[in-house]
Amino acid sequence: MPSLTDDIRACRLCADRFAATQTGHSPRPVVWFQPGARVRIIGQAPGLRVHKSGLPFDDPSGDRLRSWMGVDRDTFYDQARIAITPMAFCFPGYDAKGSDLPPPRICAKTWADRVDSTLAETSVTLLVGGYAQARHLGRRKGVTDTVKAWRDHAPRLFPLPHPSWRNTGWLKKNPWFEAELLPVLQSRLAEVLLYPSVKDA
Repeated sequence: MPSLTDDIRACRLCADRFAATQTGHSPRPVVWFQPGARVRIIGQAPGLRVHKSGLPFDDPSGDRLRSWMGVDRDTFYDQARIAITPMAFCFPGYDAKGSDLPPPRICAKTWADRVDSTLAETSVTLLVGGYAQARHLGRRKGVTDTVKAWRDHAPRLFPLPHPSWRNTGWLKKNPWFEAELLPVLQSRLAEVLLYPSVKDA
């Protein structure tokens, strides 16, 4: 029987949608998870560079995210320890202005429940950006307010802004993020990744 990851990799539901974008590309689901992972990262959708490489967060955003987490590339890409499951597994393309299109809702509608069930035992989940936060926290407010309320969800869930260079200004305006949230996040991740039996505090 095909596995869930095989099913996602074979998905072509958005072929017509992607062909109609400025990039005119074909679906290429970037699937990077397996049962038993200790940490889960739920982001938005792959960018063009990741679409080409097939490696999630293989870009400057990934460098920043790994820095936030306090992990190296080998740890980050060890699927036995870290699962990376965006709200949409494919690059959604660019709009006429060259901006990333939002993740197609049909992707989460088709796959999210099955992925959630597969990764139900994950100890720590990072909700990166507004789309992930809206689905998993029922967010009704902006990303800044959601991330400010991180203590309401830790140590199992950590809402984070997107690590894009576009958010460099946000980081400067919100120094509490690096001073208060990141040390707790890094400590929790080190605990879980080094000691697999550690569960929620």
